[in-house]
Amino acid sequence: MNFGMETELIEFKKSTGELKEGVISLASMLNKSGKGILYFGVRNDGEIIGQQIGDRTLREVSQEIANAIKPQVIPTIIMELCDDKNVIKVTVEGDEKPYSAYGKYYIRTADEDREISPQQLRNLMLSVSDSIVNIGANNQELKFEQLKMLYVGNNLTLRGDTFEQNINLLTRDGAYNLMAAILADENSYSIKVAVFRGTDKKNLVKRNEYGYKCMLVAVKQVLDYMEALNDTVVDVEGSLRKESKLFDFPCFREAWLNACLHNRWSRQTPPAVYMFDDRIEIISVGGLPDGLTLEEFYKGKSKHVNLELQQIMVQLDYIEQTGHGVPLIVSRYGREVFDISENFITVTIPLNHKRNVKDSLSQTAAKAADRRYGKILELMRENPGISVSEISRQMGVGTTTITKRIHCLKEEGIVERIGSKKTGQWIVK
Repeated sequence: MNFGMETELIEFKKSTGELKEGVISLASMLNKSGKGILYFGVRNDGEIIGQQIGDRTLREVSQEIANAIKPQVIPTIIMELCDDKNVIKVTVEGDEKPYSAYGKYYIRTADEDREISPQQLRNLMLSVSDSIVNIGANNQELKFEQLKMLYVGNNLTLRGDTFEQNINLLTRDGAYNLMAAILADENSYSIKVAVFRGTDKKNLVKRNEYGYKCMLVAVKQVLDYMEALNDTVVDVEGSLRKESKLFDFPCFREAWLNACLHNRWSRQTPPAVYMFDDRIEIISVGGLPDGLTLEEFYKGKSKHVNLELQQIMVQLDYIEQTGHGVPLIVSRYGREVFDISENFITVTIPLNHKRNVKDSLSQTAAKAADRRYGKILELMRENPGISVSEISRQMGVGTTTITKRIHCLKEEGIVERIGSKKTGQWIVK
């Protein structure tokens, strides 16, 4: 029997003669994943060679772990019989990072235990303090009806008495945590979508706020709004008419969901969307997680920033754990659309510059209206204060017909009446 290869969660030692090295591996796995398994009596290649076990062997292993790893963890230590050979299996779990072994800090990388640099240790401590499940919510009077409706809508069974515990909405002390605040029916977080005229932020056209509610509901509302803005554009050059969308919506969706999932919510700044004449910017707070390289990022590998939130988003079919989002965007637009700094990640999705079909249709409608109602428009331009009865007299057409035609012009946005019937004026657009 062979146990296979060592991983970030599994370590093999030939015997308890390597007990110190094994304890270091446990601490490094705790710092990386919050859990780990250590076998004594197994070679590095997974081959079982067996471990001699005396009356005090298991107790010595337990005492060494208790004395060497801080904060203290309580391991599960059992003896297993494999191929008529004894092995010792040690399992640990803990969420009080960072853990030290013999006064030093280590972290697991593949099957290696690497001592943590001072900067990495600071980042590890920050990541723990930033965890949305460890930070208490300012408001402890929270309700979750919107979130529960999302679960019911996905045909997921809820247990009312354990709902909050099951999806990690409580701190270890039993208080609502920051994730609970983000997912509550009412909160202080607002996701903004701003539309600007031009290529900078000088001229704000529209700003929508999707917030102060369950974050997952707001996230979906942003997706719906941006999909509504994704007009069809037309290439009218040449003999063939080609239509396409203003932007690649699947790429936007992946960028937006990633921004919401990996955002550093502890910094009190939600992700945002800015739309300009030439591009869309999706901005999230917080750079790459410690230990994740740019190359790994572009290939779709990720490190958990908000693991518990990710589990909820997977359950509700917001995301998949396939890691295809970033590679999809890179394949469509290239790596240059990602701007990654220490504090922000910005994804810039370019817009299609070809003419908007709505604009084209509105111009066509205006020309058609001019052909149908050219005389009415001509009279309005010459005399903006002209009355319906006067237009009827000059055209020799009944007032009812003129009124209907003016109504059509108003509906198509061609003309507008400013002021009263007696003293107002016509504006021909």
